Amino acid sequence: MSLLGRLLIAGAGAAAARYALRQVRTAPPAPALERTNFRGRTVTLAAGPALAAGAATAGALGASGPAARAAALVAGLGGGAVGLYDDVVGARPEQKAAKGFAGHLAALREGRVTAGLVKIVGVGAAGLGAAALLAADPTVAAHPRRRRQRALGRTVDVLLGAGIVAGTANLVNLLDLRPGRALKSGLLLGTPLTRGPHGGIAAGAVGAAAGLLPDDLDEQVMVGDSGANGLGAVLGVALAARTGPLGRAAVLAVLAGLTAASEKVSFTQVIQATPGLRELDELGRRTD
Repeated sequence: MSLLGRLLIAGAGAAAARYALRQVRTAPPAPALERTNFRGRTVTLAAGPALAAGAATAGALGASGPAARAAALVAGLGGGAVGLYDDVVGARPEQKAAKGFAGHLAALREGRVTAGLVKIVGVGAAGLGAAALLAADPTVAAHPRRRRQRALGRTVDVLLGAGIVAGTANLVNLLDLRPGRALKSGLLLGTPLTRGPHGGIAAGAVGAAAGLLPDDLDEQVMVGDSGANGLGAVLGVALAARTGPLGRAAVLAVLAGLTAASEKVSFTQVIQATPGLRELDELGRRTD
């Protein structure tokens, strides 16, 4: 895809996300999406489903073929849907005690299925579906190492792809603790992925993130789990599509390491203590 093509896809992503935001904000359930952010401001989670829809539809528009197109839709819309479920149901008082992956597993051992666990399983299922669809895309299957794969190798490759989609969705979600942070992370991760035969998928996601960034920085909206998971999942599809089996294994190892670190270390504290990252994180954010 040419540079002009990628720019057009990014523009379509921004337009789709902005249009979806207007529709969600004026829909009857909109009041149920109001939340209080870390500074006590009332904001809306309407940007979450708007981001997921914009990234998924524009990412599909930029995909190389029907299978990759379906993968972007399954990952983005699936991740966004279960994220929205967690945003709504997870806000209930009885749900707030379980934090992190360990917390959700502890609740399950007590016989309670948390909204967070539903989200984890749902994002994993969306990642598995997307990875299976990618395996049917000729440009993905044509990777030199894949042409020599047998049945077991193909299964492992699909599982690695599913892990990348789910892991990227989770990573973006882990960073969604301050205005604009998740969207900036999506832009930083997605922009290099816009190159190559599968760059159109990332371009759609990048455009959707850019389209909602001003409102997020101005603390008018929040992307929540719905937007962070949807954006991250589409970027995960773009990342999985461009990597071979060994590349997928390496990427998944990094994602797993970051996820494990998040259980012990506060990413917010690390960002605030690191020059460069701190300034980038605060860039464009309201100060009043």
